[in-house]
Amino acid sequence: MAKKNEHAARVRRARVTDVPEMHDIINEYALEGLMLPKSKGELYEGIRDFYVAEGGGRILGCAALHVMWEDLAEIRSVAVRREYRHTGIGSRLVRACLREAAALGLPRVFVLTLAPDYFARFGFSVVDKDSLPRKIWADCLRCPRFANCNETAMIADVAAILHGGAAAGREGGRTEAREAVASDRG
Repeated sequence: MAKKNEHAARVRRARVTDVPEMHDIINEYALEGLMLPKSKGELYEGIRDFYVAEGGGRILGCAALHVMWEDLAEIRSVAVRREYRHTGIGSRLVRACLREAAALGLPRVFVLTLAPDYFARFGFSVVDKDSLPRKIWADCLRCPRFANCNETAMIADVAAILHGGAAAGREGGRTEAREAVASDRG
């Protein structure tokens, strides 16, 4: 088992060569029913949506920002290798997605999650799934869990989170955010 912070993780855009490791990380959680599985084909098709955290010559985690409409995107597939959980990697990946949403001019992002407490720390609020646009339901209709979905829908205002919102106060704040910004430049 790796020691926490053994390797300094760098957050960057995903590359096609990252897909096999991303696939392993995501599907380890999927096998336990903690997230939806992703095929390698789905990951290759959506590679431009993904960020990865890289350290020690391997991928430590991933997350994706998927644009749904002119004013809304979804953060999805947030997963970190088990031995690197609770090291801030997941938070840095989520923040990378939030910064991209802001750069694209997207005012809101949402998640469908089995970990609502985690996203609440960033400033996401629970909403009724029915309040999300029909475009989202097009994706949900293809989900094997559609009839028995146990995920919580949450939404957040991008500007509020990035400019002093809940994430800054509860997640280690501005120092971690500065590190995440620096890691994107590297």
